[in-house]
Amino acid sequence: MNAIGAAAPFSLPISLSRSSKFNTTKGYKGGFVVFAASKGGGEESGFDEKKDLWSSLFDVEDPRSKLVPQVNKKFLDVNQALEVARYDLQYCDWRARQDLLTIMLLHDKVVDVLNPLAREYKSIGTLKKDLAELQEELAQAHKQVHISEARVGAALDKLAYMETLVNDKLLDDKNTASSTTTTLSHTTYTPPYETAESKAERKSIRVSGPVKPYHPRLKNFWYPVAFSNDLKDDTLIPIECFEEPWVLFRGKDGKPGCIKNTCAHRACPLDLGSVNEGRVQCPYHGWEYSADGTCEKMPSTKFVNVKIKSLTCIEHERMIWIWPGNEPSSPIIPSLLPPPGFQIHAEIVMELPVEHGLLLDNLLDLAHAPFTHTSTFAKGWSVPSFVKFLTPESGLQGYWDPYPIDMEFRPPCIVLSTIGISKPGKLEGQSTKQCATHLHQLHVCLPSSRNKTRLLYRMSLDFAPLLQNVPFMHILWKHFAEKVLNEDLRLVLGQQDRMINGANVWNWPVSYDKLGVRYRLWRNTLEKGAKQLPFIK
Repeated sequence: MNAIGAAAPFSLPISLSRSSKFNTTKGYKGGFVVFAASKGGGEESGFDEKKDLWSSLFDVEDPRSKLVPQVNKKFLDVNQALEVARYDLQYCDWRARQDLLTIMLLHDKVVDVLNPLAREYKSIGTLKKDLAELQEELAQAHKQVHISEARVGAALDKLAYMETLVNDKLLDDKNTASSTTTTLSHTTYTPPYETAESKAERKSIRVSGPVKPYHPRLKNFWYPVAFSNDLKDDTLIPIECFEEPWVLFRGKDGKPGCIKNTCAHRACPLDLGSVNEGRVQCPYHGWEYSADGTCEKMPSTKFVNVKIKSLTCIEHERMIWIWPGNEPSSPIIPSLLPPPGFQIHAEIVMELPVEHGLLLDNLLDLAHAPFTHTSTFAKGWSVPSFVKFLTPESGLQGYWDPYPIDMEFRPPCIVLSTIGISKPGKLEGQSTKQCATHLHQLHVCLPSSRNKTRLLYRMSLDFAPLLQNVPFMHILWKHFAEKVLNEDLRLVLGQQDRMINGANVWNWPVSYDKLGVRYRLWRNTLEKGAKQLPFIK
């Protein structure tokens, strides 16, 4: 059962006049009719017993009996906005209970009319008339419930938006606040899809048109680009990062290096060559480069000093990391290892023909699962009536309701998730803590170019350790991962095509888009050059 939201930001149609607590006599409460069946004799006691059973649920004080804080100034500060929001929620709860009670009491009246004893003193025509009237009243009550469901969605969206305003300290910025002015004046109801908050949020997130060149500030992060197990002493791994070609290899000391994948001599791709004594040897004329990009061998000609571009490259917790930015590298590298008790079962790398932001949007959204992944992990899932992502006021992590899944976006391009399961493909419990076994996932979306992403995927389990020793199991895991990804890929490719042609892929955010919206707000703020990024402690 949902409740009622409001038209203006954080302002419900709350009357300042006092009202007594609800009672079950026939009358008007909150602008609609509340019925009580009139019974006599022994039946009265039975009705009173039923009423007593309901009293704990419905005997809630009308919040309109309390005065909303009066504010003389035009703009609300944070505490005042939160106080008004608290009144919103109290009113939502109270009104939802009234909606439910209306339907329950009308249901009792239908039962009374259909009671065989009523036929002894009422004609068939009278009974039909009574039933027709009750059907009309029930239809109106159900309509009110649907309105309440829509309104509570608006209330939740407003609270989520207010969190963003608080985190960005926008409530104190009068220029911004002028577009989202909060007042306590009485207003008529506006459908939730027309609220000022939803309009402002839609305007703030526009992802359309051809993908723009990546902002330099996006490069000033540590990026994991390969799994350590894939980089052998004699292996060359070509990658693209921010539309530049690079090649990974291990130097003389076994440490990883990352140099430009273009020979200084004739621009031959170095990854077509080989590793010779810890140096990359060009397959064209044999020039050899060390991990810092210095050419150390130049066969068949006089040696000259030549050096190609290299990136800071280190190995950390089973992954190869690079720093592609111009600023000095950070001394802190994030930990991406699975939680204690998990064993790594699969590490997979895929090159995908989509922009990395669109792929992150997809990974940060779970509400699409029962519609998109109908032949893989979400096969047989029911469609919830309401999907929410619950998160702290300031943060890029939280958990899904009703799914037992924890999720986090880790800047600049990493998604971590823990899924509570009873067996692979089956969900259980209300939270991950209530589940006996778990699947942990790591997704890294490296921005290769404006239309290509290098995806690193790691899967870990806290059960079935023997699967690690099953021959060719990694092939099965990769097949399953590709099957799941292909279900998403056809949709994201369609989004990308329409985005390039002008469609806004974030045209209408709703409540379950919260984590994706926060990623986009974080990225937009970063690219605007703000010193303080939102949702980052």
